[in-house]
Formats: sequence, C-alpha cells, structure tokens
Amino acid sequence: MSGTSLAARGVAVRAGARELVRGLDVEFAPGELVAILGRNGSGKTLTLHTLAGLRPPAAGQVSLDGGPIAALKRRAVALRLGLLPQDLEDAFVTTALETVLIGRHPHLALWQWETAEDERLARAALAAVELGDFATRRTDTLSGGEQRRVAVAALLAQQPQLFLLDEPTNHLDPHHQLAVLGLFRSLASAGRTVITTLHDPTLAARFADRVLLLPGDGRWSLGPVATTLTAAALSELYVAPMIELRDGARRVFVSA
Repeated sequence: MSGTSLAARGVAVRAGARELVRGLDVEFAPGELVAILGRNGSGKTLTLHTLAGLRPPAAGQVSLDGGPIAALKRRAVALRLGLLPQDLEDAFVTTALETVLIGRHPHLALWQWETAEDERLARAALAAVELGDFATRRTDTLSGGEQRRVAVAALLAQQPQLFLLDEPTNHLDPHHQLAVLGLFRSLASAGRTVITTLHDPTLAARFADRVLLLPGDGRWSLGPVATTLTAAALSELYVAPMIELRDGARRVFVSA
C-alpha cells in the first residue's frame, strides 16, 4: 500500500540525564494504527514529538518518505504529517470554523486566503466529529471535550497522510472517545498511518494493530496487539497488577 512512510532508526530519546528510549527501530506502515503506552513520564510525548521532527533525537535518525525529517521545511512536513498535541492553549478567541481552517494553512500560498473548498473541507471535518452545528460558536464557549474535538477537526482538515496523536481522548466522554478513535481507525483502514499515545490499554486493544510499550528506562517493545498487549506485560509496564477480562472477542484490561 503506497503512502507516506515514517521510520525511526536507532533513535534515542532523553529528558535531561534520563535515557527514556534507546535504539528505537521501527517503520510505520500506511494502513495501520499504532498505540504507544507507558506510565506518566515514560517518554510517550517526547517520543511522539521526536517522530514528528519537533525535537532532535539524542541519537539515530527519523526519516519521512526515506529522507531525514530534520532536513525538510516544516511546511513540507505539515503537508504529509499532522500532530495533535496533548493540550492546546489558544490565546485568541475565534469561532470553531476559524480554528479548523488553521488546518488548511499548509495548503495555502503565502498571504493566500482560504477558498470555498477550504471552508467546505473545514465544515466536513466539524461534521465528522459531531460538531457540524458549531461552526459559528466562539471557542471560549466550548467545553473541554468540545474544544478537543475542534482540535481533531483541524487536524482532519489538514488532510495529512500520517497522523500523530498525543492522548486524543483527553477531556472526552466515553461516547466521544470511541467515536474519535473509531474515526482514526477508519482512516488507517483506508490507507493512512495513525500513531497515538494512549493511557487506556483497553482502547489500544480495541483499535490498534500494533503497540509500542515504553517502560521509561530505555527499553521498548513493539508487536501486534494480540500478542504484545498482555496482562503480564502491562503489569510490568505500569508497575501495578493488571488482569485481562474477555467479552467474546473483546479484551478489557483493569487493575487487579
């Protein structure tokens, strides 16, 4: 399956003197959703930002479409790769539609105004996150969950081939957690690449193809969800006993 490719070769991620990830070797394929799991402070966000080219790896190289991502201009990266940060700070009050239109900026020339097609795409993105009637709502009147969904809509409007999501379910109720992850699952199944950090291993088991486990001590493990995501592996990862429950084919992980 053709599409934008992202790879890490011998990548190390550090925070000060702490080596969080050592020698990460992974290639992300179009058509898959990869979940990154780990405790707080284990390096999930820093690893995602390193993959996005926002911070240099302490060692190794991140490649986008076969070339070093560090050598690309940010606009060239943004046309292929989109990042949803864990938390967004909006210093300016705008409407939901104006916020989503920011996602179209990589596609516009310098000083070019958004076109009717850009607005159509932005409205379609709002509808995809169940906010089709919120286009004219001021962002300072939105709940935390609604603001999160507007941020997701802006990323959808960007139309990258590769999505990097940092805790996309933040502030979302259970219905919208499933709806947003189901949306990205559909995009992955249609040929996009989705890499997401998550706190909930049950959601990873439900939506992901592969899982990357980060203990935060330099080690990492990567593999198919069916064989890598186990109660034993999660108990070690979270330093807390975890058990697996089954409901037919569905797997649920809970603290013991």
